[in-house]
Amino acid sequence: MSALRILRVFNNNVVLTRDELGREVVVTGRGVGYQGRPGGAIDPALVARRFIPSDNPVSVAQVIADIPLERLALVERLFGEAVRELGAIMPPLAIVAAADHLHQAIERVARGEVMEYPMRAEVAHLHPDELQVAERLLDKLNSQLDQPLPKGEAIALAMHLFHAVTGSPSMEQTFLQSRLIRQIFDVVHHAYGDEFDPDSIDAARFAAHLRYFFARARAGKQLTSGVPTVAVVLAEGNDRAHQLALRIRALLELRLRHTVTADEVTYLTMHIARMELGMRTRN
Repeated sequence: MSALRILRVFNNNVVLTRDELGREVVVTGRGVGYQGRPGGAIDPALVARRFIPSDNPVSVAQVIADIPLERLALVERLFGEAVRELGAIMPPLAIVAAADHLHQAIERVARGEVMEYPMRAEVAHLHPDELQVAERLLDKLNSQLDQPLPKGEAIALAMHLFHAVTGSPSMEQTFLQSRLIRQIFDVVHHAYGDEFDPDSIDAARFAAHLRYFFARARAGKQLTSGVPTVAVVLAEGNDRAHQLALRIRALLELRLRHTVTADEVTYLTMHIARMELGMRTRN
């Protein structure tokens, strides 16, 4: 007997249910909602996917119901491969966000509409790994579509990948984090002038550290102990980098509205010191 009870049938393939824990669960699968009625049971054999939204389950179900099953499956397969290529585990709801975006993009192309993405330079600086993977993902998608999507869609896909990899609670939060990284890079540029190269490998590592700092901070798991000796040595040996790290901590605390631990500041100092060393080496 199924533990899932129907709350609302959106179409033959998408149903909002309640599970044995009392959670509202969106299930998809060919024919899973056929002749279903509120209160009825779901045939587990028909369920292909389960999504457990933290809020707005009706809205999530409606978004999924608007996407053809074949398109949802294609995005799930290719986007999932891209997330794993970045070394992360796919959050189920990230599939919904990416599938909804791509569904809308495909429909726009069919109508002859063009969507502009002016953020390419910023995304290339802040999320180079995600952008490279997104460009390959777009090529794979286009090989499966009758009308290919424009190359600019790789920018949006990179942001969706960043959202999935860091576990940001929303795409809005993802863009806010990117703007904050941009602000931090502006602080570093103001301190070092044109010596600072945002395209350098050290800058890319710093951006990656910030991305995962956001993920830790959101989960309440900031670094509080066990800082490697090399980080401590770099931090203690470069007062300029340490003072800049303190300025960045103040910015982070202002924007994120919670404190940043001393160990996190040590890591910030280490990355800034490495970038400074790279600047001296290049010059």
